[in-house]
Parts: sequence; structure tokens; C-alpha cells
Amino acid sequence: MRSIALSVLLLIPCLAFAQKKAVPDLVKYVNPMIGTAKMGHTYPGATVPFGMVQLSPDTDTIPYEVNGKYNKDVYKYCAGYQYDDKTIVGFSHTHFSGTGHSDLGDFLIAPTTGKLQLNPGTADKPESGYRSAFSHQNEVAEPAYYKVKLDDHNILAELTASNRVGMHQYTFPKSDEAHIILDLMSGIYNYDGKTTWTFVRVENDTLITGYRQTNGWARTRTVYFAMSFSKPFHQYGNQDYSEAQAYKGFWRKFDQTKNFPEFAGKKLRTYFDFKTEEGEKIKIKFALSPVSTEGALANMKAEIPHWDFEQVKREGQAAWNKELGKVVVDAGKDDLVNFYTAMYHSFLGPTTYMDVDGRYRGLDMNVHQADGFTNYTSFSLWDTYRALHPLFNILQPARNNDMIKSMLAHYDQSVHKMLPVWSHYANENWCMIGYHSVPVIADAVMKGNGNFDANRALDACVQTARTRYYDGLGYYMDMGYVPEDKNGSSVSKTLEYAYDDWCIAQMAKKLNRQDIYEEFSKRAQNYKNVYDAKSGFMRPKLSDGTWKKEFDPLDTHGQGFIEGNSWNYSLYVPHDPAQMIAMMGGKTRFAQHLDSLFTMELPDKYFENTEDISREGIIGNYVHGNEPSHHVPFLYNWTDQPWKTQERTRMVLKAMYKPTVDGLGGNDDFGQMSAWYIFSALGFYPVAPGSDQYAITSPAVKSATINLENGRTFSIDVKGQSDKNVYVQKMELNGKQLQRTYLTHDEIMKGGKITFYLGSRPNKKLFAMAP
Repeated sequence: MRSIALSVLLLIPCLAFAQKKAVPDLVKYVNPMIGTAKMGHTYPGATVPFGMVQLSPDTDTIPYEVNGKYNKDVYKYCAGYQYDDKTIVGFSHTHFSGTGHSDLGDFLIAPTTGKLQLNPGTADKPESGYRSAFSHQNEVAEPAYYKVKLDDHNILAELTASNRVGMHQYTFPKSDEAHIILDLMSGIYNYDGKTTWTFVRVENDTLITGYRQTNGWARTRTVYFAMSFSKPFHQYGNQDYSEAQAYKGFWRKFDQTKNFPEFAGKKLRTYFDFKTEEGEKIKIKFALSPVSTEGALANMKAEIPHWDFEQVKREGQAAWNKELGKVVVDAGKDDLVNFYTAMYHSFLGPTTYMDVDGRYRGLDMNVHQADGFTNYTSFSLWDTYRALHPLFNILQPARNNDMIKSMLAHYDQSVHKMLPVWSHYANENWCMIGYHSVPVIADAVMKGNGNFDANRALDACVQTARTRYYDGLGYYMDMGYVPEDKNGSSVSKTLEYAYDDWCIAQMAKKLNRQDIYEEFSKRAQNYKNVYDAKSGFMRPKLSDGTWKKEFDPLDTHGQGFIEGNSWNYSLYVPHDPAQMIAMMGGKTRFAQHLDSLFTMELPDKYFENTEDISREGIIGNYVHGNEPSHHVPFLYNWTDQPWKTQERTRMVLKAMYKPTVDGLGGNDDFGQMSAWYIFSALGFYPVAPGSDQYAITSPAVKSATINLENGRTFSIDVKGQSDKNVYVQKMELNGKQLQRTYLTHDEIMKGGKITFYLGSRPNKKLFAMAP
């Protein structure tokens, strides 16, 4: 009895500690529908943090081209879903979040009743195909869970997921003609010929395996699958929509269209028939693998060995609560929704890209074993180096380490010996400019977050930066700038190369590689070579050393810039803002220049032909809806008017982020827009990844606690928070007054507390010295 009593007494404090450490329910604040309308390009479906499966509805079949020309309407469907649509075609298993270009949409499943229809039909006549009308009133989207009523078929569709397995649950009416269609032709940014081959095996009356090969943004992509039904089907078949082959070998002996256990082709749609009772649930487990159908089956058995849909949902939402709980904030209701939805979007990618046994397909198309790290894919680096990966260095340092190891594996497998530019699914797609794996690696090295070989990583950065045939880089190395008459978007490239080079120099200095430090410190100054002092703007220069004559700093086309104009891009010297300000006339004049950026009007004609810039993402001429300007509001910190950073960032938070379906002012770009929100709402931002400093601004929360992986916490306490009190009156770091415009990474990671005191008028004496 005494031992039992003692055990109970010992258990009480343990229970109290467990309750104290209970993970808060933050999933309730996440709204996956935010960004699904207009330009956000997010998807509402089911996925887990950094999950390989993104099981989500696709709402149309818009082709990439019409009559051989690019179809502008396809841009709305980068994530497969547009909120304004009235029909759902089906549910596919792979999606990008917030990108401005697209691929994927693999393995679309559509449950139907009635006469079998293998064509998807059209949005205006859904009854002409297998798609269905739906209502948002019958739609629910939560982290790791999606539900919708398919009105035309009277089917309730529910989706959830583990890392590598999507789980479907379809509640059917009574029917002798119930079908589940697997469309292997369907895809996002689809076109005739994108699917190069598909193969399906009917292993038995509940298990299907196969693969799909596509040539799209990723030109050599193969995804394997295993599909398991909770109930046997009584018959099945397929239709191949390919043009007739001249030679079919001796497969012509068979009728492969019905109840034949294997089929292959470029344009396959398959179906599986059931008889259902009223309210009967048919469940599907659909596992993916980058390696093999055997790998897909192993993933399914390891992650979802049962048929308990609710358990998978609970486990998925528990995983989300664990990740969301890395920052616990106190704020108004709308701000809580914005904040935790931003956290959610920030943790959607990069995505896992390996089987449970660690095998994955590499850039060389061979199968590799991830040794001691999780291999990731989908690196939208032109976007995510700016704030997302710096956010990971605080909230997800272990994952960020693995992401860098994934980049180094990419480098090892590259025939070009280059780090990723924009890569996904064992392919380099070369999208956008720069070599922005470099700042991701440098940021980790400079902040002491790296258990990889830093010298080997530096060598990979240097080799990448010396690849002369890459995107005007040879001209840049020889001339100190990219000439516009030799290579387009020349000013943007020059500026971004110079910043990347600075990152290499910082790594080299820390690693005592003096020769590399000197070489790339010099290259980092090349931004000066495209600055025209007469106009006051960065400007395209020709190979003969003269300026391009036709120049409009407001125009986004033909001016030497990519997805931006000179007004915004001229401010892109994140590694040397003090020198840039001096070059542009000094602190007072520069602050006036920034004022003009935010208050002038950018006429529609200057961006009407630019997909990635829309009116919703613009304040004055400041383009927040696209990434090159994201550091700009913080540049006031390098002038004598840092209170304007506080004013501008609070304004941007209110204007560009709303808890509505159209609440994002631009593509979320795999979490970059969302990471900007998180940093700015907390009161600091990484202007120059590769530096250990974060520029301070006015936080938008009442308080926040950052729960660090090292076991420490960093707290943010805000006194006087309100919509009017946007100006910092004073700050205290660990009880001592802080009289500077930045925090250091070490100050955050050591744990502690920063207190902001806010007021309605700027304290112009607060910061006597800029950084």
C-alpha cells in the first residue's frame, strides 16, 4: 500500500508537468482557404507539415496552351483550386503552395454515381462528365482535413493524409452504379503530351499499383503509387485516349479495356465499380513513392496500416499543433487567424522526398539512400531564401539542416556541379534567377546552425558561382555586370549575383578562406556598376559600357528587370544598405525617396501584362505582392527615420494580409509571403540572410513566446498594443534598455525576453545611431 501511495504521489507532479506542457490547440485558428481566391495560389486540401502528399481538390481542367499559344487563364490554377469556381473535377495528390508557375496534380480521383462517364466534362456543364457541382456551404478545410459535398453525385468526400499517404473517405448513396475514377491524364499546367507514360497493375480486387511519368516544368519526373480500397470492387476497366499506335506488339491479343489486370499508355483513365448501400463509406489509401511501387506499399504499411480515417486526421492535426506551437501568440481574433495560417503556409514546404527507408530518386535519375537526413524537394529559392529559410533557422533548425543536406546531394548529383536554382522531384527547372541556395547555406553557417561540412558547402557555393555558362554569369564575372544586349533581366541578375557573392564572402571569412573572401567581396560590389547617378536608379547597361537609352523606371517590361521595376529593384542591395544610401544621396534624401515609393501611384499600364504583379499587391509603387521588395520597408532603419519602418510594416500587415479567401496580396510562393508576416508581426526581420542581424520594427501582437528547439524560449512582450500605437517608444532586452535597430540571432537563440513599449507618435530620439 505504501508503495502504491508513493507511486501516486510521484505521479501527481508528472501529470501536472504534462498538463503544463500540453500542446495548445492552434489548428482552430488556421484557415486553409486564405489565399485560394485571386493571386494567393494556395490549396485547401489535406497535408501534414512538410508532407509528400498534398491531397486537394482541383476545380477545373484549364490547359496550358490553346492552339499552340499560352493560355493566360491557366495561371489562376497553379494550385489546382480557385475559390470562385462552381465545380470540382476531383482530388489529386500533389500540389505546390502559392507558386507563380506549376506542375504536379498527380493521380486525380473522382467518385461518381450513375452512368459511367470518363470525361471530366466542362465547368458550365458538369453533368457532361464526372466532375460535380459543389457549394462552399458544404465545404470544410482544416489542417490535415478537407470535406465537401459533391452535389451532382450526392457523395460526401472527406480527405486526410499522413506524410506519404493520402486517405479518402467517400460516403455514397444507395447505388448499383457507384464508381471511383482514377484519371492518369489529369494534371496541373497540363497540355497534350505532358504525360509521357503511365502504367497500372491490378494486384487484386482491393489493391492497385503503378506509376506516372511526365514532361513538364520538371522534364523527367516519375511518381509511383499504391492504391488500396477498403471494399473490393466487382469490375474495373480503362480507356486510353492516345492516338492509335502503329505497332502494339502481341498485346493486341487481349481486350485490355475491361477486367484486364495490367494496362499502360500515355492517356489513361481507369475506373473501379462498386454497389453501395445508403450511407456506405468507401475508403482509399493512396501512397506515393519517388522510387518504386514496392516503396509506395512500404510507405502505406508504415504510415497507415489500418482503416481508421479519424485516427489519421487526429494524428495529422496533432502534428500541426506541434509545429504551430513553436510560436504561441496573444493577439486579436483576426490577427490570430492571419498569424497561424501564415505559420501553416510556411510549413507546407519544402516537402519530404524519400521513402520511409530513406531511398529517393536523385537528380541523376538514380536511386540514392539518404544517410542520416531527410531528403527534401521543391526549393522555390528565389522566393524562400529571403525570409522562409531564415525563419527555419529559428523555428525549424534541424529541418533546415536537412534541407541544406538535400541541396548538397543535388549538387553532388548535378552534371553541372551546381546547387539548386528551383528544383523539384529530382529535376532542376532553372526557374528565376540568381543562385539562392547560397544565402540559405550561408545563413545557416553564419548563425551556427549546421552539422554539415561547411567547407564542402562553401566549395559547392563557389563552384556554382563560377559556372560561366549559367544565365549571363560569364559576362558578370568578366565585366562586373550582366549586359542587357547579351542577356535579359540583366540588372536584376547583376544585383542578385552581387548579394549572393557577399554571402559567399561572409562564409569564407568565417571559415578562414581568405582568397575566397577577397574574390567574392570584390564581386559583391558589382551592384555599383549598374547604378546610374544621373537618373538615381539602377539601370540596364549594354556591352559597350553605355546605358540602354529607352528607360522608364516604372515599367516592368524590357527594362532589365524580372518581375519588378527599377523603382523597387534599385533598392535591392540588402548586404550593403549604408553604402547604397550614401550612393543615392544620403540618409535624408534616401528617406524621401522611400516616402515617394510608398505614396506615389503606379498606373495599371505598367503591370497589366505582368502575371505576378496585381493591384491587390501594391501600395503606391511598393510591390509587396512580389518578393524583390520585401526588405524595403525596413530600410528606414538605416536612415535617421527608423520610426517609418514601424509605420510602414504595420500598414503592410493590415493592407496585404486578411483572414479572407482573397486575403493574400500576391502568390504566397511556398511560404515566403507568410514568413514575412510572421517576422514582421513579431517585430523583427532578416533584411540580409547571411548576416546574424534582424532589423527591428513594431510588433503587431500583444505577446509571443518562441519555443526553440534547444529547449529555451524567447518572449516578446508588447505594452500599449493597438492599431494606433504603431511606434516604438522604448525597448528592453532582458530588462536592459535596447538602443539599436536590430536584434542578433544569438540573442534570440539564447532565450530571454524583449519588451516593446508602443505609442501613437514616433519617438524620434529613440535610435541615436543606425546599424
